[in-house]
Amino acid sequence: MYFCSVNSHFKLHIDKEFNNFCDQKLLLAFSGGLDSRVLLDLLHQNNISFSVAHCNFDLRADASEKDAVFCASLCEQHKIPFYTKKFETKQFADHNKISIQMAARDLRYAWFNELKSEYEFSHILTGHHLDDQLETFLINVGRGTGLKGLRGISTDTILRPLLPFSKDEIEGYANDKGLNWSEDASNAKDDYLRNHIRHHVVPQWKASNENLLQQVAHTFENISLAQEALKGVLDAFKQKNFIAKKQGTSIAIEALKELKPPAYYLHALFFPYGFGNLPDLFSLLEAQSGKQLISQSHRLIRDREVLFLGPITNSADSDEIFWTPNADLLTPVKLTLEKNRSPDPDTAVLNTTLLKYPLILRKYRKGDYFYPAGMQGKKKMSKFFKDQKFSLLDKENQWLLCSEQEIVWVIGQRVDARFIGNSETNNLLILKIH
Repeated sequence: MYFCSVNSHFKLHIDKEFNNFCDQKLLLAFSGGLDSRVLLDLLHQNNISFSVAHCNFDLRADASEKDAVFCASLCEQHKIPFYTKKFETKQFADHNKISIQMAARDLRYAWFNELKSEYEFSHILTGHHLDDQLETFLINVGRGTGLKGLRGISTDTILRPLLPFSKDEIEGYANDKGLNWSEDASNAKDDYLRNHIRHHVVPQWKASNENLLQQVAHTFENISLAQEALKGVLDAFKQKNFIAKKQGTSIAIEALKELKPPAYYLHALFFPYGFGNLPDLFSLLEAQSGKQLISQSHRLIRDREVLFLGPITNSADSDEIFWTPNADLLTPVKLTLEKNRSPDPDTAVLNTTLLKYPLILRKYRKGDYFYPAGMQGKKKMSKFFKDQKFSLLDKENQWLLCSEQEIVWVIGQRVDARFIGNSETNNLLILKIH
């Protein structure tokens, strides 16, 4: 009987693969379909505490409402905590110009993560099984993928306790137990690539190889082991060569060039930050200082012999900040009012009578210039930055203290000679940056 074999295998699987599974606060993603229905029953049979979340995507009119009622009723019958939400899936897809499947996926997992955060669930469970994993594998192969895609369904953030089981085993279990479940009529259509693979490709493959799923499961295990080994190499490289700096991470270009094969490692190291175009990455390794790549979340900048990786920050801190120095300034830079002079670049000794209040803190603008103390005449800020060997990030993060439009102090670097105070100055303003 399927019931006994699946149930005993399920117990062994969760004991082996999931640490303290029974002691976790679990949330089951429950559609009411066969797979999640069987997982719900297995959890219930093994006295595992969990809650249920059901998404109503409102795509099948009355059928969607019927499924929601079925799920709520089942959970009420078994006294399982139940959460449900109705989505305007089609409107979301149209607004974001994505497919219905992608819209449903985005909405589903965004809500699951909200529940996870709000109610402190430790894990989200789904009913994906071995046949699902094979279908995902074939889809990813057709799209072009790396090792992670070849694994089929990722298990990094969501637990999938049914992955060792075939569709036949799951259906056999449900029939043995006399379970009822809801059927999604759209699953019978070939409109989507997954359904075409499910109805036509996989059955023919299974017919030609009766041990297909067992062999596929073994292949997935080997791929997972290979990816785990490569992850260890990547982690070791990052620990040694990804050097944390104030504004992000510095990576020696020479170390990157020594990696073999470079294409694999460059993609694996930088794809998580949104950089997946290999020609661009190779080009950056040979580019001049200041060249950069920009993803949705990060920037990767060539700075002499290193690449600098940093998050994209909002530009709010580039606005002008007005300050009358009658108290210390805490943000965006910390400036304190001092009583005694100190001959270092972190301190500015200014003639108060030459300043016009409020003072202004701002970032560099094209065309800026000042009169550096200790030098003759004026100097463009761009030339000053170059002479000081400022990187692109250094320039972007350099604050200027100004009196109206005149630069008074390149903070932490050089005071403007026009505003400097001396021993004969009656009213001194002494500022120190921390």
